[in-house]
Amino acid sequence: MRADTVVIFDFETTGLSPNEGDRAIEIGAVRLVNGEVKDQFQALMNPGFSVNSFIEQYTGITNKMLSQAAPCRQVMAEFSDYIEDDNLIAHNASFDKRFLSSELTRVNRKHLGEVGCSLLLSRRIFQEAPSHKLGELTRFANIANTGDFHRALYDAQMTSHLWLAMLNNIGERYNLFDLTFQQIQLLCKTPKKSVHRLLASW
Repeated sequence: MRADTVVIFDFETTGLSPNEGDRAIEIGAVRLVNGEVKDQFQALMNPGFSVNSFIEQYTGITNKMLSQAAPCRQVMAEFSDYIEDDNLIAHNASFDKRFLSSELTRVNRKHLGEVGCSLLLSRRIFQEAPSHKLGELTRFANIANTGDFHRALYDAQMTSHLWLAMLNNIGERYNLFDLTFQQIQLLCKTPKKSVHRLLASW
């Protein structure tokens, strides 16, 4: 599968760990097909309890908004149908992957595709960036920021722009414009000092 045919997703959550009872409260996703946006998915989800004031301020998602949202189980069933077993991308994917697995388990679903990480790729392709946080990387890559970070769909949209910018950077530097998802996964596991040698060998 091509590296530019993926679903890029982001969760907003009540905290850092589903193992400690934290839940997802918003999901946003952008489907790329051959580097073009095909469609998007966005939904708030009601976790069944109130979020604290820090999360309200951090995300802009209020308890009133969540009280009017569909329950997590309904949204995650819909999201599972949306992604099927497509390959996924998230920024700091280890975080989002934990919540994806936890929330899908609650509705007796599994995702059998792979999950890649734009953060890991950025550390190899944009090694000179001052920071590898999403906002800093989009500025570094001259991607216009016109919305609110820490809302799921906007973060997914910005991650999609970043993902394509990194693939384009590789293409222009190494004449590699048709990389597979598996090649990017290998690249993300490669020590930074060995990245040039690997890309040059392809």
